Amino acid sequence: MPLHASPDDNALLDARALSKLHWRCRRGLLENDLFIEQFFRRHESHITALHAQGLGALMDLADNDLLDLLLRRKDPTGELDQPAVRTVLAMLRQPPLAAAPPG
Repeated sequence: MPLHASPDDNALLDARALSKLHWRCRRGLLENDLFIEQFFRRHESHITALHAQGLGALMDLADNDLLDLLLRRKDPTGELDQPAVRTVLAMLRQPPLAAAPPG
């Protein structure tokens, strides 16, 4: 199902929608969960409706297919090859934040 742009795509998610999205993103593979948790830590304050659509499309995948995308073994194809999905995938693929040096 193609994702279509709408005027509300850039609207930030409210706390309830963000909580539901976070719950929806729970996965069976630890590796996927690590990518997703990092995504939420880094981007939680500015996740938009468009990001939620892209993330929702990725969450419809089987765990191994999602991991292949996250590890750059594959790129989105077919109906998954959409701007919202590619944007979120790039956000998910960002390297981990460096830990602060002991002070």
